[in-house]
Amino acid sequence: MVKLFLNLIIFILFTPFASSVNAYDPSIVANNIYGMGIINHSDLEDVKNLVNVNGGDWGYVTVVITEKDRDIKIWQKFLDDCRKYHLIPIVRVATTFENGSWQIPEINEIDSWVNFFNSLNWVIENRYIVIANEPNHSKEWGGKIDPEGYALYLKTFAERLHNTNKDYFVLNAGFDQSASNSRITMDQKLFMQRMVKAVPNIFTFIDGWSSHSYPNPAFSGSEKAIGRKTIRGYEWELSLVKKNLPVFITETGWIRTIKNEELIAKKLRHAYEEVWSKNKQIVAVTPFILSYTQDPFYEFSWKNKDGSFFPIYNEIQGTNKTTGRPVQKITGEIVFNFINPLIFKGKDQKGFTIVKNTGQAVWNQSESHVINELNNEISVSNTKFNQIEPFNSGLVVYSLNTSEKNKVVDLKLGFYVRGEKIGDVFLRTNSNSISRLELGLPAHRFAVRLARPRGARLTHFSQRDFLLFGFAKLEK
Repeated sequence: MVKLFLNLIIFILFTPFASSVNAYDPSIVANNIYGMGIINHSDLEDVKNLVNVNGGDWGYVTVVITEKDRDIKIWQKFLDDCRKYHLIPIVRVATTFENGSWQIPEINEIDSWVNFFNSLNWVIENRYIVIANEPNHSKEWGGKIDPEGYALYLKTFAERLHNTNKDYFVLNAGFDQSASNSRITMDQKLFMQRMVKAVPNIFTFIDGWSSHSYPNPAFSGSEKAIGRKTIRGYEWELSLVKKNLPVFITETGWIRTIKNEELIAKKLRHAYEEVWSKNKQIVAVTPFILSYTQDPFYEFSWKNKDGSFFPIYNEIQGTNKTTGRPVQKITGEIVFNFINPLIFKGKDQKGFTIVKNTGQAVWNQSESHVINELNNEISVSNTKFNQIEPFNSGLVVYSLNTSEKNKVVDLKLGFYVRGEKIGDVFLRTNSNSISRLELGLPAHRFAVRLARPRGARLTHFSQRDFLLFGFAKLEK
């Protein structure tokens, strides 16, 4: 019995369980479903101008990363630009295109992907990862149709991501809903059935559903059609999955001809306003594709070869959108503090602190404050600093004032960003400490002797501020 109990404990402690509750549910926060698929980093600003207008903020962008493209510097710059433009990235992993098809992904390559993703500072808490693309096409899987192989790859990839960080939000590959059973394609329903047979709980390993809900047939179907092979094809897919998952339409769109440019723009607007926006289960819709000015996808491109946009861009740009409020990590450090130990009645005194942003959000002055946490005779106001991006430091300046005379008080100041405390700007509550504040002193002449820690460098400050660095001693 004891041996059985010990084995049970070991099983619980060391068995990796599939989890789809780690990352936060994006449907519970304010969300802007508008997005776009791109292949070039330089397209980000055009995406921002498309999805973050008319009330919109924090739209989505879908992008592909191949095995050969895993350059940390390049992709961190991409994520930083997404942060700057308020775009939420959806990243699809891919192998290498050779001899007319994408190579079969290797299980032993997954750790390299995980290490690469873990090395990046993501834009928001949720890290959206799409595992492969339309595997019911042989050209997407090394010239083979292999539902069992894809199921194992998806399960293994999802497990390793979830086991390293709870913020990974794993999505399946979008399938071709229109594919039939042939030598080079497989019906999606059959493909999914074989996935489940190979890995019975396969869909418990994903956090959301990626769908390629194209308006078929021939990418020219009605915007009002329902069911499989339509812009609402995700509903049919979820009926097979039998799970209530958040939906990411990572590809959709009508094929363009010379005669239908205005028509498909109206169709897509209808889809956004009358179908997708009314379904709270849909998190993002990123049509394929913003700019692809050559074959084979020029007919789907929203940008012309001369750099101008087709009518569909302006049509979707003009729709009313929602201000998204994605969750971002707010963390940081207090590096140095400078404060005058003397506060004169009725006169603003400046406090200075150097802070470092170690989180995901860009710190803005309007969302940040130095606060007196003791709520005593000291008032704090006018918190000012320049915008501070992640992994950068900045100088925060604030004002202290009092209406009291000849009084010594304790002081506890905290620096807050979006309501999250970053750290103590100033904390002195020991009655024997010379660093307690003395209020209401007359403006006589005082000399402040600064004790500088070895290796530190003092910045020049005006004499009238009487700044304290480290410990100060007052002299008559």
